[in-house]
Amino acid sequence: MSTPRDPGTPGRAPTASGMLPTAQPDTPLHTPATSPPTSTAPWRRLDPRTLLVHCGWMGAPLASLALTALATGGRITTGAWITLAAIAASFAVVTTLGLIRWARTEFRITADTLEVRSGLLNRRLRSVPLRRIRNVDLTASPLHRLLGVTVLRAGTAGSGGGSELSLEALTVAEADRLRAELLARAEAGGAADDPVVARISWRWLRYAPLTFWVVGGVFVAAGSVYRALDGMGIEPWKLGFVQRAFAEFGASALWLTVPAALLVVLALGSVGAIVLYVENWWNYSLEWTDARSLRVRRGLFTTRSVTIEGARLRGVLLREPLLLRAGGGALVRAVAGGLGNREENRKRSGLLPPAPRTEALRVASGALRAAFPEAEPLAGHPRAALRRRRTRGLLFVVVPGAAALAGLGVAFTPVLLHCAWIYAVVTTPVVWWLARDAYRNLGHGIRGAYLVARSGTFSRDTLALQRSAIAAWTFSTSPFTRRSGLVTLTAAVAAGEDGYRVRDLAAEAAPGFAATVTPGLLDEFLAHRQG
Repeated sequence: MSTPRDPGTPGRAPTASGMLPTAQPDTPLHTPATSPPTSTAPWRRLDPRTLLVHCGWMGAPLASLALTALATGGRITTGAWITLAAIAASFAVVTTLGLIRWARTEFRITADTLEVRSGLLNRRLRSVPLRRIRNVDLTASPLHRLLGVTVLRAGTAGSGGGSELSLEALTVAEADRLRAELLARAEAGGAADDPVVARISWRWLRYAPLTFWVVGGVFVAAGSVYRALDGMGIEPWKLGFVQRAFAEFGASALWLTVPAALLVVLALGSVGAIVLYVENWWNYSLEWTDARSLRVRRGLFTTRSVTIEGARLRGVLLREPLLLRAGGGALVRAVAGGLGNREENRKRSGLLPPAPRTEALRVASGALRAAFPEAEPLAGHPRAALRRRRTRGLLFVVVPGAAALAGLGVAFTPVLLHCAWIYAVVTTPVVWWLARDAYRNLGHGIRGAYLVARSGTFSRDTLALQRSAIAAWTFSTSPFTRRSGLVTLTAAVAAGEDGYRVRDLAAEAAPGFAATVTPGLLDEFLAHRQG
């Protein structure tokens, strides 16, 4: 059933106290070394093991010499001795330069900034205001991990290298402590009032292949080429090189050609995904233009700029597709009115491209002007929801595939009968695991002014929706869910997808939860139900 509510109920607009100060520049400040100190905070040096990190490049030539000596029974040629002498000379030069760089590089945290001082002849002081620091990354290569050190990078709002300070290398304990200190000081310095929420960081490119387009994009492109050729009257399957390719593919060992073909598809898909990522998110920035409007700018060949009025922003959606989630990434979409129909809304609601999950949480919080409400555990769902997902997986994936292969085996060849039971044996545990994951991802709750709902396994979506934006509730059941005692709630909202589901709640708890989310909206329904 559906209970209406005035769809014109406005969302909460930012208060007057949320007015933003004048934005500070993102790029670091460069001042002469003779500038008077602004703080009594002591200068600190990097870990001495920095010198060993800089000499890591010698591993490859030394290993090559060792393999050569091993292959020749210990005999080292004149060319090898020359190479060894060049390595020794390079080692001396690199060690000397590294020692000078280490001795002349210092950093400190003042009351307002992170400062790094470096250089021998030309001394340079670089600083980043603490209040603008948005990300602090710790990166450790295998050599760093072997030496027990790591690299700390601090930047502003998804910045690239221009407004980023790098400290190489620190001990792991020192880096963890420094990261916690920087983030705590940044938050205390009023980071929530910064109009710049995020900017592109090209380190995020590693998340581009962890999307549907790695495989799907290749077939979409192939389909487009096929339609174009067909429109010109060309039948691709009759082209000579296509027929030869298929003939050679079928005549070769399939256990080699099939994996090779999959690798080619993955390689082409990865390249295509990266190209699309660059074109779509080039020069990306997300910022509050004033106290009322959130603006997204992006695009290389086709530039896009979408402005979302704060009063129309009803919430945010943290989306984690399966591959992206496995890689520790996520993306963020806005739940807002005025973005067009459903198709246009999907194109214009993106607030963040695939990026680290920590960055996605920070951007979601910046869009809400409040902490993204997922820190506390959400309420779980009945075990019947797990059984339902297992049953659906078996009925819609395992049984149809096995039955189809078995039928073909009876009609054509007994080999397919073996394929049928192998398919069932392989897919059953996969379906079981996916059902378990989908059940673990189910959750719902109330966090202040927001309804929070999470669901999905191929794409785990966590929704934070303004409770005041919900105009109506719909309770949906089927014969199977009624038998299991489950119901799905749909919150009708004049924004985004128009309706957002809280899936498979206990039937007896669903009305009370909906009434708590929107007090007064279901009073008449509850009174009728009790009567």
